[in-house]
Amino acid sequence: MNTDLPVTRDLVLIGGGHAHALMLRRWGMKPLPGVRLTVIDPNVKAPYTGMLPGHVAGHYPREALDIDLLRLAQFAGARLVQDRAVGLDRAARLVQLERRPAIAYDHLSIDIGISSAPLEIAGFDRHGIAAKPLGPFAEAWERYVAAVAGSGKVPRVALIGAGVGAVELALAMHHRLRAVGAARPEITLLDAGKALQGTAAGTRRALWEALWQAGIKLREHVDVAAVTPDAVRLADGTLIAARLVVGAAGARPWGWLAQSGLPLKDGFIEVDEWLRVVDDPAIYAVGDCAHIRHAPRPKAGVYAVRAAPILTHNLRADLTGAQRRIFNPQADFLKLVSLGGKRALADRGGVGLSLPGLWRWKDWIDQRFMEKFRDLPDMPAPVVPQDVANGVRAEMADHPVICGGCGAKVGPGALGGMIAELAPVARDDVLSLPGDDAGVLRIGGQTQVLSTDHLRAFTADPWAMARITAVHALGDVWAMGAEPQSALVNVILPRMADRQQRHTLREIMAGAAEVMADAGAAIIGGHTTQGREMTIGFTVTGLCRDAPIGIGGARPGDRLILTKPLGTGIILAAAMAAKADGDVVARAMASMERPLAQDSGILRADARAMTDVTGFGLAGHLLAIMQASGCGAILRLADIPLLDGVAALVERRISSSLQGANAAHAMPYIDGAEPPEWLFDPQTAGGLLAAVPSGKAGPCLDALRAAGIDAAEIGEVTDDSARLLLR
Repeated sequence: MNTDLPVTRDLVLIGGGHAHALMLRRWGMKPLPGVRLTVIDPNVKAPYTGMLPGHVAGHYPREALDIDLLRLAQFAGARLVQDRAVGLDRAARLVQLERRPAIAYDHLSIDIGISSAPLEIAGFDRHGIAAKPLGPFAEAWERYVAAVAGSGKVPRVALIGAGVGAVELALAMHHRLRAVGAARPEITLLDAGKALQGTAAGTRRALWEALWQAGIKLREHVDVAAVTPDAVRLADGTLIAARLVVGAAGARPWGWLAQSGLPLKDGFIEVDEWLRVVDDPAIYAVGDCAHIRHAPRPKAGVYAVRAAPILTHNLRADLTGAQRRIFNPQADFLKLVSLGGKRALADRGGVGLSLPGLWRWKDWIDQRFMEKFRDLPDMPAPVVPQDVANGVRAEMADHPVICGGCGAKVGPGALGGMIAELAPVARDDVLSLPGDDAGVLRIGGQTQVLSTDHLRAFTADPWAMARITAVHALGDVWAMGAEPQSALVNVILPRMADRQQRHTLREIMAGAAEVMADAGAAIIGGHTTQGREMTIGFTVTGLCRDAPIGIGGARPGDRLILTKPLGTGIILAAAMAAKADGDVVARAMASMERPLAQDSGILRADARAMTDVTGFGLAGHLLAIMQASGCGAILRLADIPLLDGVAALVERRISSSLQGANAAHAMPYIDGAEPPEWLFDPQTAGGLLAAVPSGKAGPCLDALRAAGIDAAEIGEVTDDSARLLLR
């Protein structure tokens, strides 16, 4: 966030349903200054319901269904909080979460969809899978298809429910299983009542015919008593053989709503004509989780899509004092039902038709909807005034926006010159000079290391930003082989109202305290101020049991071990421009959040030189070890691990704003193969780089990998002074 206008209101969206996804896109096109927008969803991506049968049938790959919530939130200037809402404190206006501190709101909207899990059936929670939410079901289906494809086994599937959606899924499953060469599938639909209620006579006839042709069995007016690992048991004791059991019967509200204190109708949130909760004007609800009191409608995605512009308008109206608009949902809508293969039928107003070309029409409608989220407009570059000093346009042309995280560092060339000019220190209790990862002090007979780090925010989530910054700052302590002792917190907040300041600081301190406590460090104070954007920093100390590990002890023949994959700078640069896949960003965030305590504990007994790979990239930090040790090094490029998605982003010529300065600093010392761009990529909360005697490298790697650390041996130290050879 970079603005001179204060944040005065928090708008929170629970759930990444269709209405919220469309609202985020609209918000990105026209944001409202002064509003901090937060999206809460446990998943980075939300699947589009309309294309699920096509995916099950094999017509669409899994990624074709996904609305990338993280990328969409970035486009909208919002933060995505990956967590699950479990309750509300309406008096304090807080959303209670499963894993992390509550999120404050001034205005709230809920779009969490429904479940189709019949949890009242014994064993379903262990042996069944609900068709909704779609993400877990789609993953379970892909695993099942892979298991039976070409195996010679007869696939046996049971679906609990026989409405239009369940029948559509059954036909799609049959088509896919036959396409992958599975033996004739045995698929059974089970319904407590009559199948296909509420559909036109023509639609029913066409679906009956499709089921008959596929050999799909239908059992009506049956009660399911239990689900076992390989069967469904009916109330009369009949067993229906099934290795995959899918719950597809009706719409079921999420359980936490019952304890939320919200007004409910059959478990669904009651809303008025403006989509506001009937007893709370600060809360809205849309989509399948809502019950529209003045115009009840069946649960269908089309109503969520149609509600999106009204929801967006009314929330903006509440935030600005404008007039709200009434939502009048249409009485009926056209249903296009897939028949397994690339055929479909149409159902509306009591009429059902099966015509050539309907599937292509449905595909066109679905693709056009998804294109809204795939093809987001480019985020505008800063406008350069007409009259500027010489050099401004050239500076802006390469990287118009400075990256966040360690990509915002000053380049190594400028810093190196400054450090060389420092006056020598003449103190007996200062044991090291600038160059190592941390200063080394002798205090009361103990050896203490001291370091400081701060990061310009690259995410609008204060809790996540604080956790990553804490790991990043502690990296210097761990790199010295020390154990964290204490920390001072330094925070710059963008301008915001008092309530927003308090809640933001609470999130920052909660995230920081958890990381520091896990590391064994105590937070003993800090400082706060206001500025144009959020920046979080820590001054940290650590205690050394043994001699601290610097960067000057590497010897020829030592093996180089790296404990985290590279690429965070490239990924964060792409994310800032809303050009990174959400899963790629999420994996990078998880890598940055991983502390280095275990890495350090394993390596410090044998490492002769060690550093954490951060802002100057792998090449820059290895060069520092080489120069301090009077040695050279060989890097095996093929052995250097990269985060998922980095190679593809490099091909798209996406890079961090610091990468050029890092490359200019290191290139004069590099020989051999053409250096890849990621060699100079600034890392935020990167891994440890250690020089370990050759005889110790294997046991170190084994210990690291046994601890779940994705470490790699990437090269070796040579006697070719300060030359880096790439192979």
